[in-house]
Formats: sequence, C-alpha cells, structure tokens
Amino acid sequence: MQNESPRHQDGSAGDANYGAIGKGYVNFRCPDPRIASLIGDALGDAQTVLNVGAGAGSYEPKDRTVTPVEPSQSMRDQRPPHLPAAIDAVAENLPFKDASFDAAMSTFSVHQWKDLNAGLREMRRVTRGPVIIMSCEPSELDRFWLDAYCPEVIAVESVRYPPVHDIAQALGANSEILSVPIPLDCTDGFNEAYYGRPEMLLDPAARLACSAWSFVDDDAVQRFEDALGRDLASGHWDERFGEHRKLPSFGGSLKLIVGRV
Repeated sequence: MQNESPRHQDGSAGDANYGAIGKGYVNFRCPDPRIASLIGDALGDAQTVLNVGAGAGSYEPKDRTVTPVEPSQSMRDQRPPHLPAAIDAVAENLPFKDASFDAAMSTFSVHQWKDLNAGLREMRRVTRGPVIIMSCEPSELDRFWLDAYCPEVIAVESVRYPPVHDIAQALGANSEILSVPIPLDCTDGFNEAYYGRPEMLLDPAARLACSAWSFVDDDAVQRFEDALGRDLASGHWDERFGEHRKLPSFGGSLKLIVGRV
C-alpha cells in the first residue's frame, strides 16, 4: 500500500477541490440509465462490488452489495440516504484484504488519482473478478464542438485523463476497451453530454459540475460565453453543428475499460 499524498481541506485527493466545486454536483451529474446498463453488463454476476472514487453514488448498482470509497467529504455528504455511506479512503491505499470483492468499478475518477498504476493495482488486489473503469480517451476529446469554442477546456482534459490503453494495459491481458455511446438526452452532465444541447454549457452551475472548468481562467470562460451566446443567437452554431441536435447518440471520448481475470 502507498502513503497518502496531501489532500484538500475537504479530503479531495486529486487536483480538483470538490469542497469548492462539488456542492451542486448531484443536480447535474445524475446517472444515465443507458450508460448504467453497460456498466451492469460488465459487472456480470458479481454480487459484492467496490466503487472507488464513488462520489455521490452515480452508477452504483442497486441490486448488489456495494462498498463505496470516496475521499471528499463534500461528495460523501451528497450521497442519498438509500445508498451506503462511503468510506474515506483513496484508490492508492484501499483498506481491504486481498480478494475482498467480486468486482470493482470506478467512474470518472481515475483522472483524479495521484498514481494511476498504484490505484489500479490496489483495485486488482482487492478484487476477485472484473475491474471496470469508465473514463475518457484524451486523444478523442477534440471530436466535441467545445474544442471550437473553448479549447482551453479540451487542453485541460487532455492532460488530466490517462490514455485508456494505459489503463487497459495496467489491468492485464484480458482487458477490453468499449466505446460508450452518449445519448442525446444524457442525464449525466459531463461536457460531452451536451453535444446536442449547447445552451446548457452557458449555465455556470452546469459547468461547475465538470471539474475541468475550474482550471480555466476567467478570461477564457468569458470569451467562451460571449462566442457561444452570440453564435446561438445568430444561428451560426446551428449552421456549423446543428446536426448534433438530432443525433440519437454521440461517439465521443467516453470509454468503458473492463479488466477481466
């Protein structure tokens, strides 16, 4: 096990301080049932599941026994009462015995870990069966129209997200990388979820639920708001990207990496 690195005041263990940006997270980051179904399929018949970087409980299966781990007090406090309370711990130092769980999962969390390989080793150590990671492939982030309006956000995300092939390699030879279609009405408000609803990213609260925006300076955000607001009002956004409003799903950067034993 690893010694823990310094954490933010609320316990957040990554580069983002969820004590500052995470208070309204559950209002925008609601699990999408179609994405949840893909995660459920990957979990197979596992009955005991570890959820690392569990946050407010998105994508935790309700028909299995889940043990959530979440370092941020702000995020732990937002977990609804019907979900189990989360344990204060980090991926790199999981407080469980070897082979404690049938499966393990982590969604939108690995980019926050201080040591990716150490966290994945820990997940594999405590898990008998599949380890499932949902993340984004950094080389595919520029498929999203946001790159034309705020490339600073895409640049931030490209540095933070580890390549999915690195994750798969660390999980072992029996790993598989699955592309995850993003539905037009996706209820999980990460940036690409708004590929056909650009107006949503003019809402500061919606942006706050995507941690990358907290690393972009105010001038860049203002330029983004001005440019997107102007192009939506004039119809120029729809001239360039309007077909996205009718796409039933978007093939963006979202991936599911399944590491099987």
